[in-house]
Amino acid sequence: MAEQITPLRGEGRRVGPFTGLYGELLAEFIGTFVLIAFGDGVVAMAVAALPGSGRAATPTTIFNAAGDWLLITWGWALAVALAVYVAGGISGAHINPAVTLAFAVRRKFAWAKVLPYWIAQIVGAFVGAALVFLVYHNAMSAYESAAHLTRSAGNALATYSIFATFPAGFFHGGIVGPFIDQIVGTAFLLIFVAALIDSRNLSPQSNLVPLMVGLAVAAIGMSYGANAGYAINPARDFGPRLFAFVAGWGKVALPGTFSGTGLTFSTYFWIPIVGPLIGAVIGILVYDFFVGDVLHMRTLPPPPGEIPETISGPHEHGAGTR
Repeated sequence: MAEQITPLRGEGRRVGPFTGLYGELLAEFIGTFVLIAFGDGVVAMAVAALPGSGRAATPTTIFNAAGDWLLITWGWALAVALAVYVAGGISGAHINPAVTLAFAVRRKFAWAKVLPYWIAQIVGAFVGAALVFLVYHNAMSAYESAAHLTRSAGNALATYSIFATFPAGFFHGGIVGPFIDQIVGTAFLLIFVAALIDSRNLSPQSNLVPLMVGLAVAAIGMSYGANAGYAINPARDFGPRLFAFVAGWGKVALPGTFSGTGLTFSTYFWIPIVGPLIGAVIGILVYDFFVGDVLHMRTLPPPPGEIPETISGPHEHGAGTR
C-alpha cells in the first residue's frame, strides 16, 4: 500500500538529505513528539481534564487512588510503543538521548550523530509539550483556579507535573536518592531494550518489539516510578520542562525549585538529564557482560581440533513450558 503513495517531495526521488542523517533526525523529532504528546497528554488527563470535566470527586481530586497512577503508567507505555512504531523504520526510534548514548558506547552508533539526535529529540519533546498545552490549557487553568494556584508564584506544582518530573517528599530535598533512582530506572530500560532488539536472544517477532518496549516502560513506572516520576529520558524531561518555563511555570520548571508543605527541592533539573545518561551506559554494559558476551561466544565456531559443545535451546531447559 505505502509503495503506491506519491511522495510529498516528488515521485522517484532517491537521493538528497532525506536518505541520510536529515531523514533520521526528522524521524527522531516526530517520534519524540508523539511520545510526549501522548505521555504528557495522559498526565494532563489525570491531573486537569478529568477533575475539571466533572469526572472526578472534586475539581481538584488527583491521585486519589492507585488507579490514577496506573492510568499514567499505561498511557506512557502506549506512548512509547506508538512512538517507536512511528519512527523505528528510519532511525530505530531512539527517542531518548540516553538510548542514543548507550548505542554509541556499545552498538557502533556513530558518535557524529549523537548530538544531532539529542537536539532533534529535545525539540520534538518541546513541540509535543506545546501541543498538550494547546489542547489542555483550559483544563489546566480551571484546575489552578479551583486549587488557588498561580504559576508565576511558583506554587502550581500540580499542573507543572503534566510536563516534567520532580522528586518525592520523602527525599526531603536530597539529590542522592532521586539521582540513584534515575540511574537504576534507565539502566533497566537499556537492559530490556538491548534484550528485545538482540536477534541472538529471544527477540520478539512480527514487529512486536515496540509494544514490548512500551511494556518495559510500564514495568519501570509501576515498580520504580513514584520516587522521581521515572523520567528515564533526558529529552522527555528537559524538552517539556523548557516549555513549561516559557509558558509561565517559572522556577518550578527551571531550575526546578519548589518549597511547600511536605515537599521541597532545589535546582532539580539536571538530575533527570545526568542520571539517565549514566544509567543507560551502565545498563548496556550490564546486558553485554551477563548476556551479550555469552550469546556472542556461543555463535563463534570452536577452535580447530575442539569438539563443539552441544548447546540446548531454551525449550530443552523448560523455558516456555511453565
